[in-house]
Order: sequence, then C-alpha cells, then structure tokens
Amino acid sequence: MQHILPDVERAGALLLRALKAKKKVLVCGNGGSAADSQHFAAELVGRYKNEREALPAIALTVDSSMLTSIGNDYGFEQIFSRQTEALGSKGDVLVAISTSGASRNVLEAISAARKKKMRVVVLTGEKGKALWRKVNVAIVVPSRETARIQEMHELIFHAWCEFIDANFLKA
Repeated sequence: MQHILPDVERAGALLLRALKAKKKVLVCGNGGSAADSQHFAAELVGRYKNEREALPAIALTVDSSMLTSIGNDYGFEQIFSRQTEALGSKGDVLVAISTSGASRNVLEAISAARKKKMRVVVLTGEKGKALWRKVNVAIVVPSRETARIQEMHELIFHAWCEFIDANFLKA
C-alpha cells in the first residue's frame, strides 16, 4: 500500500488548494461508494475532528428527485454528469469513486468535469487503474475485492479530512 501514498498526498494537496481558493468539491459513486460520497461531503461541510469553517462539498448521490428525474429523462448513466454540468465550475474538484473503475455514470461525470475545467480525483481498485490517464490524480487500491477497496477508500478520505481540518483550524 506504500506506493499509493504519494497519490493520496497529491490528491489531498489538490483538494486543499481548491478549498482555500473557495472552490467546491463534488463527490459521486454508486452503492457503498455513494455512501462514502455522502460521508466525505458531510465531513467537509461539518467537520472531521476540529472546529473550522464549513467547506463547500456536495454529494451528487443524495437528491432522490434529481437522481430519478435525470435517470428517467436521460438514463442512469447521466445522473452524475448532469449534476456536474449544472453545479461544477472551473477549479472545482470532482472526487469520483468507483471500486471497479467501470461505472458508466461515474465515467460520464469525469468527462463532464473535464469539459468544465474541473480537477478530478478518482478512488478506484486494481481494475480501474487505466483511469489515471483521464484524471488529475488516480488512487488505485491494489485489490480486486470490493470490501477491501472500500475500506481503503474510507481510510484515504479520512486522511484527507484530517489534513484539511489541520489547514483550516479556527483561530
């Protein structure tokens, strides 16, 4: 796992730069990764451990009316890309979570973010390693087992939260 630490650190620095520049973090994923999206966004808007200012983060997985209307009108593969198109701006960061690296709706969100000149960080597993060519930082957990990949993803975003909290401490 040591070999992914430089990418974890690069992604943490990218997130911190964006948040200090008053940019947003959008987060998406399916299933357990949807839950991780919500968890990470909540840690940024609320706090992880330390009191600090609220930071702008949006989990693209939470609005059932949005998800079902986009899914119905455009198809499930567009549920995150339409929101990214609507809510994302140049300099914002999309954190795309896909244990397989093959989730069509996550891939479409990555494409939409690139068109908006957003930065993109992906959390994935061994099968998704080819995503590094499409994003700013790809953190590829060296496993094919979904549970182990998700556990590492949580550890990674908690490390980001601790790093971000430390750099936004209230005076």
